[in-house]
Amino acid sequence: MYRNKYPGFILFLVIYLISFSVGASPEKIIQELRLPPGFQVEVFAQVPGARSLEVASDLGVVFVGTRGSRVYAIDLKTRIPRVFASGLKVANGIAYRDGFLYIAEQHRVIRVTTDGSKDVQILFDGLPDKSHHGWRYATFGPDDRLYISVGAPCNICTVNGLEGKIIALSPRGGKPELVALGVRNPVGLAFHPKSQLLYFTDNGADNMGDDSPPDELNRLDIAGQHFGYPWFGGGQDRTPKFARQPLPEGNFIAPVIKFGAHVAALGIHFYSGSMFPPEYRDDAFVAQHGSWNRSSPVGYRVVRVRFDQAGQPVSYDPFIEGWLNEGSTLGRPVDVAELPDGSLLVSDDYNDLIWRITYQAP
Repeated sequence: MYRNKYPGFILFLVIYLISFSVGASPEKIIQELRLPPGFQVEVFAQVPGARSLEVASDLGVVFVGTRGSRVYAIDLKTRIPRVFASGLKVANGIAYRDGFLYIAEQHRVIRVTTDGSKDVQILFDGLPDKSHHGWRYATFGPDDRLYISVGAPCNICTVNGLEGKIIALSPRGGKPELVALGVRNPVGLAFHPKSQLLYFTDNGADNMGDDSPPDELNRLDIAGQHFGYPWFGGGQDRTPKFARQPLPEGNFIAPVIKFGAHVAALGIHFYSGSMFPPEYRDDAFVAQHGSWNRSSPVGYRVVRVRFDQAGQPVSYDPFIEGWLNEGSTLGRPVDVAELPDGSLLVSDDYNDLIWRITYQAP
């Protein structure tokens, strides 16, 4: 990692390159986006390859992970991004706690001081160093441990070691605990504010048809639960490779919500602010990155998952649509985060943008 000596030049270069891109302008995209009455969208910042979002309110910054070698930090007042860390290997998974930024790379987990010294400590270096599904996601749990998703290094295959699992790691490092098994590509991770249970999205297998298998929203009730992969590609849909093999003993956990096949459900966030109407509180927002190999594209939106008073997910419906316009891609949402004022941020790695969602009663 290094200190960026030319932040102004880098920012100018980023803006220059974006301004001459062949895609639609942000203003044009905003005109196409559809939200419930009272909600508005604006550009919050421009960040190359923007993916995972982590708000550090006490530092006045938003950290932004990428599938490249860099993590960025955006100043909340100026909205100007800078390179926070570089020289990393798939710097997608990020989480902030007590003055440290934790970064889950493809092959290891590190933590970096945010006081200006940028000291690096390796917490765990035993993650599978494989590029297929090699981008990690990370979040802190109510037990103060770091939860990290580790995808299977394939479409459908037998997994080994930490592959196809979610692990929990002490913020001081050490041996991780296996908390969820049998997951193909677990991505967004978030804990419900009332039940304190872990919810996570999981992407279903490819090449099983346009409408099979579903992408999932799962809930972990007890550490060690198995969610069915590779015998199931998503939901109750058996994978062709394992369809004739007997199921192992034990119960598989079904998803609590089945999304459409290939929508690529990624980041998840439970809303806790006061800007949005009260009925949104404790509901979840899920970014659907969009299909890449379906004959008719689906996804490319943010959905709202509704929870009842008992804290159970009951349904989902579109919250932001329009990034898919008559088959043309205008954006691909990745992650959702919440600012201190209750507005939402949505990262978009197709446009290298972060969008901000606000509400004002109509």
